[in-house]
Amino acid sequence: MTGNHKDKSITRRRALAVTGGTVAAGGLAVAGYQSAFADTEATADATATASATSSSACMTLMTSVTEGPYYLDGALVRKDITEGKSGVPLTLRLTVVDATDGCTPVPGAAVEIWHCDAWGYYSGYTTANPGGSAPAESEDGSTANDQTYLRGYQIANANGVVKFETIFPGWYTPRTCHIHVKVHTGGEKEDGTYEGGKVNYTGQFFFDDGIAQEIFTLEPYSQHSGSYTTLDNDMVYDGGGASSGLLTLKAVKKADPSKGYKGFLTLGIDPDAENTGAGSGAGGEGGTPPSGAPTGEPPSGAPSESATASASASS
Repeated sequence: MTGNHKDKSITRRRALAVTGGTVAAGGLAVAGYQSAFADTEATADATATASATSSSACMTLMTSVTEGPYYLDGALVRKDITEGKSGVPLTLRLTVVDATDGCTPVPGAAVEIWHCDAWGYYSGYTTANPGGSAPAESEDGSTANDQTYLRGYQIANANGVVKFETIFPGWYTPRTCHIHVKVHTGGEKEDGTYEGGKVNYTGQFFFDDGIAQEIFTLEPYSQHSGSYTTLDNDMVYDGGGASSGLLTLKAVKKADPSKGYKGFLTLGIDPDAENTGAGSGAGGEGGTPPSGAPTGEPPSGAPSESATASASASS
């Protein structure tokens, strides 16, 4: 992939701004990733909280957009959502704050994320064509559960912080590289997943184009060829920087970005609000899904409460 891989079929206003602090580098995961992230919990919380406090999103309600066509109920409560899927390691450290009350932390908030694998496939929808040319999802050699990989919840600590270990997502036509997110409050962990409460925010996280396009030249991402849609041509990202979900990214090791990335963002929400996931603003309904993508009910075999509980026990 190169920077020339833009999807010109989508027209929308160009991005107005992006957040600072990104590192324009990419790489493939190699041995040593675990040790690279061997900081203490206290240090991690302090880093995430400091980053969040300095973010402009702290004083702004996050832009709500559609949940998209790939959502599944019953995601597991867990920190590591990779299930062996290969790709550039990504650690997300997210801070949930109440934007209506001076950006105070929202402890106990449940942050739910889901995204595609390196070739553009989502668990639960592994036969949906990601566009361009890519191997079948079953050819990646992983032993991941095709109903649950790259999906999960984390519950915010006293500082409003959650952490996920995952991989840098790939892409599918006609979207840019992104991660989906919901923030829930008022529920509780039950049978390995999160039940009850309400959804306060539905949105998406986005990535600097320079980093994404360099990563997509590497294995296994490079096996998916085609036209990658950049931020300024994406139908959902509205150019608002952090308040629109643009992550601040930091390479774990500048001299060797293949060690992975850390991503930071503050999610400024209204805990009293309820969001249906229908979306608003420039994002609309998230555009037309790729060929073969679902338009109605989830496919048969989608994870049930009993299935997620069993998977949680074995993870």
